[in-house]
Amino acid sequence: MLQLQQNRNLSEFSTFGIGGPIRYFVEVHSYEEMEEALQLNIPYLIIGKGSNCLFMDQGFDGLVILNKIDFCNWEGCEVTVGAGYSFSLLGVQSARNGMSGLEFASGIPATVGGAIFMNAGANGKETKDCLKSVLYLDAVRHQIEKTDIEFGYRSSSFQKMKGVILSATFLLKAHLRARKSQLEIVDYRMKTQPLKEKSAGCAFRNPENKSAGALIDQCGLKGLTLGGAKVSEIHANFIVNTGFATSDDVRKLIELVQERVLEQTGVYLEPEIRMIHA
Repeated sequence: MLQLQQNRNLSEFSTFGIGGPIRYFVEVHSYEEMEEALQLNIPYLIIGKGSNCLFMDQGFDGLVILNKIDFCNWEGCEVTVGAGYSFSLLGVQSARNGMSGLEFASGIPATVGGAIFMNAGANGKETKDCLKSVLYLDAVRHQIEKTDIEFGYRSSSFQKMKGVILSATFLLKAHLRARKSQLEIVDYRMKTQPLKEKSAGCAFRNPENKSAGALIDQCGLKGLTLGGAKVSEIHANFIVNTGFATSDDVRKLIELVQERVLEQTGVYLEPEIRMIHA
């Protein structure tokens, strides 16, 4: 029997450190617990690492489900992992095992489920590239092959579906340079991204053949501040919480950056951060 909690706050589960009160909260560790949570007939929100999202200060008047289905099973070059497993850890472990395909995942603050949902990517690679299949729960559990999933730039068909990713299988390739490549990616991230500050990752999608960060920097917007939210001075495509930012601060700063970049370059920047409303 699931034990629902009250008096929890979304800021506890946000890499931004932003978000209001939750009506009901539950942590699930198995397929069966997830099925039970979805059968409660309460409007729900599935969360993992709480990255790539801006939770509103008004909170969520429903059930927030923290996906902690985090097993990891290896069989040769295939690995099957729970949707609540750390995507970054999977990248590190696969490289240590001499397996190539997920080196880019190192340092991405997402769960496996979140990475698939958003088709997370970096260094020219995307989650879909070595994905084999997904176990999904809607009315029932069923396996979906990669060929039956639509993927785009930071998008997947799961964003339009009513249900939850339970687990996934990836098909990797043995490669002697996997670990070296993974360490190089981590080193580059450490030098070029504000990893020690509170953010949700990249704030904007890269326009075709352009870099959102370069456009923002070109417009002189690094360091631009609104309330407690600031455009990072390390990487212009990151908005950081200086310690007291509200969801409105971040939302308004996103809009201000969009306006300034559009005025100066003619390019409209589409947000990559998902804004989660009650």
